[in-house]
Amino acid sequence: MEHQNAVKEALNALYHHPDDTVRVQADRWLQNFQGTLDAWQVADNLLHDSSSNLETLIFCSQTLRSKVQRDFEELPPGAFQKLRESLTTLLKKFHKGPPKVRTQISIAVAALAVHVPAADWGDGGIISWLRDEMNMHPEYVPGFLELLTVLPEETFNYKIAARPDRRRQFEKELTFQMEAALSILTACLNITELKEQVLEAFASWLRLRHGILGVVLAGHPLVHAALSSLNCDPLSEASVNVISELIHHTASPSSGGISAQTPLIQVIVPHILSLKAYLRDSSKDEEDVKAIGRLFADVGDSYVELIATGSDESMVIVHALLEVTSHPEFDIASMTFNFWHSLQLTLTKKDSYISLGSESSIEAERNRRLHIFRPAYESLVSLVGFRVQYPEDYQGLSYEDLKEFKQTRYAVADVLIDAALILGGDTTLKILYMKLLEANAQTGNDFQEWRPAEAILFCIWAISNYVSVVEAEVMPQVMALLQNLPQQVQLLQTACLLVGAYSKWLNAAPASVSILPSIIRILMSGMGTSEDCAAAAALAFRNICDDCRKNLCGYFEDLFTIYCMAINGGGGYKVSAEDSLNLVEALGMVVTELPLDQAKGALEKLCFSAASPLEEAAKEDLDKKHARELTIHIDRFAFLFRYVNHPEAVAAEINKHWALFRVIFDARPWDMRTMEALCRACKYAVRTSGRYIINTIGEMLSKIQFHYQQHHQPCFLYLSSEVIKIFGSDPSCADYLKNLIETLFSHTTCLLTSIKEVTTRPDIADDCFLLASRCLRYCPHLFIPSPIFPRLVDCAMIGITVQHREACHSIVTFLSDIFDLEKSVNEEQFVLIRDNIIIPRGATITRILISSIAGALPSSRLDTVTYSLLALTRTYRLQTVGWAKESVSLIPRTAVTETESTKFLQALSDVAYGADVNSLIGHTEELSDVCRRNRTVQDLVQGALKPLELNLAAAPVS
Repeated sequence: MEHQNAVKEALNALYHHPDDTVRVQADRWLQNFQGTLDAWQVADNLLHDSSSNLETLIFCSQTLRSKVQRDFEELPPGAFQKLRESLTTLLKKFHKGPPKVRTQISIAVAALAVHVPAADWGDGGIISWLRDEMNMHPEYVPGFLELLTVLPEETFNYKIAARPDRRRQFEKELTFQMEAALSILTACLNITELKEQVLEAFASWLRLRHGILGVVLAGHPLVHAALSSLNCDPLSEASVNVISELIHHTASPSSGGISAQTPLIQVIVPHILSLKAYLRDSSKDEEDVKAIGRLFADVGDSYVELIATGSDESMVIVHALLEVTSHPEFDIASMTFNFWHSLQLTLTKKDSYISLGSESSIEAERNRRLHIFRPAYESLVSLVGFRVQYPEDYQGLSYEDLKEFKQTRYAVADVLIDAALILGGDTTLKILYMKLLEANAQTGNDFQEWRPAEAILFCIWAISNYVSVVEAEVMPQVMALLQNLPQQVQLLQTACLLVGAYSKWLNAAPASVSILPSIIRILMSGMGTSEDCAAAAALAFRNICDDCRKNLCGYFEDLFTIYCMAINGGGGYKVSAEDSLNLVEALGMVVTELPLDQAKGALEKLCFSAASPLEEAAKEDLDKKHARELTIHIDRFAFLFRYVNHPEAVAAEINKHWALFRVIFDARPWDMRTMEALCRACKYAVRTSGRYIINTIGEMLSKIQFHYQQHHQPCFLYLSSEVIKIFGSDPSCADYLKNLIETLFSHTTCLLTSIKEVTTRPDIADDCFLLASRCLRYCPHLFIPSPIFPRLVDCAMIGITVQHREACHSIVTFLSDIFDLEKSVNEEQFVLIRDNIIIPRGATITRILISSIAGALPSSRLDTVTYSLLALTRTYRLQTVGWAKESVSLIPRTAVTETESTKFLQALSDVAYGADVNSLIGHTEELSDVCRRNRTVQDLVQGALKPLELNLAAAPVS
């Protein structure tokens, strides 16, 4: 009684107290209470208490449902009967509502059925028990119908803490009892007021996708009840759900597939096609039209392979789907977009024709089908283009509305790409260009009404990758037209995007050299119009300089002038600092095409423009500068070093400006953003220059080592990774690199001494172990014999269970690389050192990996951890199996049964003997599922395996 009163008081505070702090405390108390053993009895008592208010009933029904789902194992053996009786009584009590309470009780009963074997319900399982209850108590049929609805849904509810074997068994039980369930529903059809509920329950059972032949369903009363209800006004939502599930059922491999379900398909498809007229019926409610559109889309998606044959019957469906696509409401029209994509894939992929055998037969059939569907895709292009047009009130659109409009545009762009893949890009372009001319004619010449023209230009942009570079009929006219467009912001932005997208066409065009100056003028105009337009222009500038670089070599000085104006804000340009990097990249590509002597001079000018503001800043107090004042100029260096592919020229510039870099290294080693930018610039300099930078490497590494020990910036580690990759095997750098490795790793292992420290510094852990993996690959001769190697293995073992995704992945991957050492370094001396380190730690590593599988890490990491265990097993074979047995034996049998343990260990043993790995993956997933089935079990398993308590043996290194 004390607990019951406390629950009532807490609920009253949660819903009615004026103080937010009190409400938060009440909510926290109630959540904690739901996890207690007392919650079972208290929730049950309050649900049976006739004085409980609605808030109490809802909370207690949710609590009882949650307890049955997650904590059923808390109950003593034999509690099933009493719990079932109580839940049945409650189901009867709430058979008329409140609906929320009745639903929760129904789910609780269904969850109970998942937990216990069918025999516990008597002969025939829960369905027979339910039928008997409904026969004895017909007045409670609505409540029992809800239970019948949720039963199949709970089959796939992983909130229920059932073991995998039991969950599979329950699905089999329901499949076996499906006929009985449908007979109950058929009997209930006679109660008119329950028809909607019966059909919803039928739809729920169809989602099991098992056990009913098409010929049986084709004549089933439930199917005919659903089909007859399609002609109701308003449309029956439950009927639509049933027909939708029937469509999916007929296409499901588990139901025998389309061939086995043909009788049913022949019944339902004509009924759906008869609804086509409603799509254009203005008197129809929009929700009804949407439901009809959904059924047509379901037919298209499910039977796409049949439709792709191009038979007369399939073309009737295609024309109906075009009707849906033409609907003015985008939410309805877009339901078909997935069909057009799937049909495109089916028509174009070779697998669709593989049964035809010979190449000539395949090609002939493919061409026949493409010919049949060309008119449909031509219509499709015309139907979707107008949907990307800006609305008249576009300036007043909210942020969310604008975001939705952009999503609509990209969805339409995808459809246009599908059309281009069927029709060919050049043909699709012609259709769009005719639309552009029509728009011009309708709105007056010179596109004074800009919105229709902008929409078509956007569509032409969307298909740019599919228009041939030698297209000579339409694109010259489009490019000429762009030069005469009015200076409207959105129109100019789209024009800039289009120009950038057709950069390859511009490069191949016979008049390329004469066109490019006028095209660049368009981009310059875009850069001075708005920030969004400038961003599009800068990106287009980058694409043109990439693809037309040879043609632009003679214009470097002009391009450099544009670049300087853009980055300095001259000429009213509105290019942001981030977008200016596209211009840097653009000029870097042009410089790459210049002869070395000219490239050196060009790169020198570009680097000077980046260095000048940094040198000015260096004359002042660098400490007081905002990071952004420095990083934008450093990033320009990085882009130049990355995209100018002249190693000698880049090396000359990094050597020339190293003194400036050194000043910044020394002045701001505490500033993460500046150091990241500087290390990025150095990384690209190293990557591009290679051995040409050898004279600067020594001092660069010295700076990294010195400042890392003081300020622990992770970027020093990733710069070191790049140096290791380039110079790891260079004998002349061995002393530098050996010192670098030992210094960086020694300091890092001192930082990462516990899982708490790894969690606090995940970026350091991530970059440290990425560097370690790279050392294994590129300089094992320096790394593996080093005294730091075993310390780093210990550090990795400490950090495996870090929750940070990237850090965890890098740590586990490093260990996997060690286990797989023979793949990259098959030298006996290194393998012997590896074994001397890993074998004494093998039992602990295995325990931590199994603990990670069993819940110490999120289930999303399962693949990475499983691979590491697999690599360990393939290397140490039966030793690993022995280590795994030790670990699994620690887990209490209440959490993992002997059978479940044996299956996992047998799969591991099979891998040790060379068996296929898929079995281990499956059993690892099953072990993970068992150990994570609820919080109590997970805590029990982790408490037994103790992944954070390491028992490290001394590891001699030879």
